[in-house]
Amino acid sequence: MAFRAAFHAARRVGARTARFATAGAKRPAAAAGAAVAGGVVASSFLQTPSACQQSALVDVSSLTKVAKQEDVGLLPQPVNPKYKTALVQIYVTSQPFGGSDKSASGHRYDTIPIANGMIASGMSCQLLHYVPEEHDQFFKVLEGFDAVIVRCNPGQINAAGGNQIKFDDGMRALQKKGKQVWPSPDVMTNMGAKDALCKIANLAIGLPDTLAYYSVEALETGFKKTMAFQPRVIKQNRGSSGEGIWIIKLKSGNYCKNYGDRSCSDDEVLEMMEACDNHSETHTVREFLEFCVNGRSSKSGKWDTIGTGKYLEGGKEAGGQLVDQRFCPRIVEGELRMNMIGDTCTGIIHKKPKEGGISAVGGTGSIYTFYPPDAPEFATLSQNFIGNDLPHLMDNLELSREPLPLWWTADFINADPGKPGTPCTIDKWIVGEFNCSCVGISKCLPAYCKADTPNATFFDIPVKDLMEATYLGNLMGQKALAILDSGKAKMSPAAAKVVTRIEALRGAACSGVLSKEEAGNLMNKLFDV
Repeated sequence: MAFRAAFHAARRVGARTARFATAGAKRPAAAAGAAVAGGVVASSFLQTPSACQQSALVDVSSLTKVAKQEDVGLLPQPVNPKYKTALVQIYVTSQPFGGSDKSASGHRYDTIPIANGMIASGMSCQLLHYVPEEHDQFFKVLEGFDAVIVRCNPGQINAAGGNQIKFDDGMRALQKKGKQVWPSPDVMTNMGAKDALCKIANLAIGLPDTLAYYSVEALETGFKKTMAFQPRVIKQNRGSSGEGIWIIKLKSGNYCKNYGDRSCSDDEVLEMMEACDNHSETHTVREFLEFCVNGRSSKSGKWDTIGTGKYLEGGKEAGGQLVDQRFCPRIVEGELRMNMIGDTCTGIIHKKPKEGGISAVGGTGSIYTFYPPDAPEFATLSQNFIGNDLPHLMDNLELSREPLPLWWTADFINADPGKPGTPCTIDKWIVGEFNCSCVGISKCLPAYCKADTPNATFFDIPVKDLMEATYLGNLMGQKALAILDSGKAKMSPAAAKVVTRIEALRGAACSGVLSKEEAGNLMNKLFDV
């Protein structure tokens, strides 16, 4: 109760601060100053004293306020923020409650702890909703922020009548203007794509016989060769929750000793299980390849999957691809998920499939066991992943200019080749999937609305869970601040000197030491105007 009461008290302070700021805005400017000659440059950096009083936050009044009520639980914004951040969400009016991730306030169920984490680190964090009809104005407003945190679930932008590609292009344009975006469209694409596994094949967390297919010819040749060698896992790029992920074995068990010794024939029979629901199917090699390329047809046989196949459709640029990875038999013992904030693991989850199943996807009866980030059982994995491979991960994923995501996960499979249930002979875990597309804070789930809790809010989160969510949010804030500080530190000495002088002139103009005209003239000299 004390913890929750603190938030209520903080909101009251925030409300008073807002009232004082409004009252202050009505006072006449002490030194309005005339327009500065040649002040095109200066005006972009200088503000009148009255504007300085309100400059702590970005003006978002031109955007539609979608939230249905006050930002419940949000801490007061800092008076002089180190950086200005925006947390971007979307409300899908055609869906109950605005989407399956929304609180009664209209915000995502885990928005408040993340935003409070930014505020706790000395940055402002304003909560915005992307309205597709306001696209141009929305991104114009975002130019006033130093960093943007994107919290829109996959599919929601299109469901709300927007265009995901247009939205992503807007975020890329912000990046070109020096704004930090977490996660950026390229990070979500490269980390989330199944061929990310090919790019890490030579790291400790990868397997060297991991292939990606983008063409019919590559699929035909590659799959027949790998399938003849060992059981495989074939993963489509576009699916979710295990749809289009197939665990495949030769019914005959006729595997060759060395990779490349032989290739499968079209009529060899495959025994297959799909990860989304653990259902089984039997098909020939030719039927499977036909389904992958053309979907259901007269040549593909009868399929029971809910999927439609056509995994290569559209080519690589449109996300058409398949990844072919060695099947690890110990997957039936479960997989591990590392929850990550930047380069820090915050917890490990062991997800064991129900008896007889292979997939541990939620809703399939799997059992979850939670471990601390330093669990000794997984010390070797932690060293291989966090200590050895993580510093090289973004380079391998062709994201060398991007920082690690603020909040993301990595799923691992035990690569020991032994029979399930027997002692392991090697301690090796490999990545099965990365996810940084709006990963949720599970401790905040009591705050999302559903049929039996239509008015759920931030304050419905149990105190113990709220404490943990607050810790995660604060850690995100610390990582975000460090990334923004490091970006600032990368400026050249000459650029840093100019920025320092600009800030000094801003301060002098705001305090009345210099008039706007005097400060503007000095500013223009910085740029040799």
